[in-house]
Parts: sequence; C-alpha cells; structure tokens
Amino acid sequence: MTPALQIGALRKAFGGLPATDNVSLEVMPGERRLIIGPNGAGKTTLFNLITGDLAPDAGTIRLFGEEVSRLRPHRRAHRGLARTYQIITLFPNDTLEHNIALSQLGLSRRRWNTFRALTDYADLYGEARRVLGRVGLEHLARRHISEVSYGEKRRVEIAMALAQNPRLLLLDEPLAGLSREERVGVTQLIAGITREVTVLLIEHDMDTALDLAERITVLHYGSVIVEGTRAEVVADPKTREVYLGDG
Repeated sequence: MTPALQIGALRKAFGGLPATDNVSLEVMPGERRLIIGPNGAGKTTLFNLITGDLAPDAGTIRLFGEEVSRLRPHRRAHRGLARTYQIITLFPNDTLEHNIALSQLGLSRRRWNTFRALTDYADLYGEARRVLGRVGLEHLARRHISEVSYGEKRRVEIAMALAQNPRLLLLDEPLAGLSREERVGVTQLIAGITREVTVLLIEHDMDTALDLAERITVLHYGSVIVEGTRAEVVADPKTREVYLGDG
C-alpha cells in the first residue's frame, strides 16, 4: 500500500541551526500519527515543510506517492492536504459560515471571479453549515467569530480544514488553551473523523493525545529519536529523558 505521507532525509536549518535534521517517516492511509517532543524539537517546522509554507534544504516529501517537495502550498492543498495552525487564524469580524465558505472557495475556480460576492454562492454556505454540523456548531453558523468561545474557534478551524475534503489532515496542537471540558469535546471530534482521512497530530497534552494515535514519533532537536506504538514509545528511556523529564 502506498503511504499517505512519505518523508525522506528531510532537512531544514535556520542560520546554521538545524530545525529538521534528516527526518524520515511513513504514515499509512487512515493512520492516526502523533508527533511529540519538547519545545523547539522541530514539530511545527516539520508541518510547515509538509504543507510547503517552508522549502526544505534537502530531502523528499511524497503525498500518496507523488513527490511534492517543490510544489507550492496551494498545489499540495489541491492534492488533498489540509491543516490547522497552532495560533488560531480566523477572520474575527466574519461569521462562522463565512469563514468556512472562504476555505472552500480557496480550492474552487470561482475564487478568480472578483465580480461576484461570496454570499451569492448558496452551495458553499450550505456545505459550510453541513460541516459546522459535523463539529457541533451549526446553531452558531451566523455568529461572528469574535462572539464565540476559544474552544468553539478551535472547532471552526478544524471545520475549515474538513470543508476542503482532505485526504491528509495536519492538526497543530488542536487542544492548546482549551479547558478540560473543551478538550474532551475536541478529542471526541478528532476521534470521529472518518478513516478516509489520514491524521497527523502535534499535541502537548500527552494523556489525551496518546489515546488518539496508533503510532507516535518523538522529535528532539529536529531528529526522530523514537518511533512506535504507545507502549513502545512510553517505555523507551529516550522518551522519558527528553520529554517526560526523567534523567
């Protein structure tokens, strides 16, 4: 079976300091993969390389068998890649459904039609409300982003990514800043994503995130130091040393 994501000897340095150092990994279709590591381990840099927000210094990135390391981000999105960000990136003065409709328009040829208002596209708004229903927010579709809670904004970001019908979804700390109750809701949302979508997840909430993934990759100083199942990774002395705090 062709991997959903295949990375080979990927490298990226900033001012001579390696942020991603010879990283190789494979994620199979439908898999839930967790990326963990201490602050500065290179997790978000890895995501930015996968999406094309950063260009690698060396190495390869394949999406469903296709080499994409030189493709621009929108080309990768058209091949089924979507993501959320560690810092929420929404339009606060627009409604929830408008934000979702915009995310769909970005993958449509209609984005070039500057003479027609977005609100004219009833199908985009219908799909936006359907996706908001998937994340439990359809009743807030016409609320402005600035009027909803932080946890609801996190759900909107996931909805924006799901609205693009991705085959590979990257979630960058989706539980960050959430209350315990909000974390439970977002965790259930992520767990309910269809297996037609492969999920790659960065998260610091170990207790919750470990339950979401079949396999875990541990990064430290930009390198993969441990990879395996939950039991294998938790038992590995290198994980305890660099991430769980054991010396």
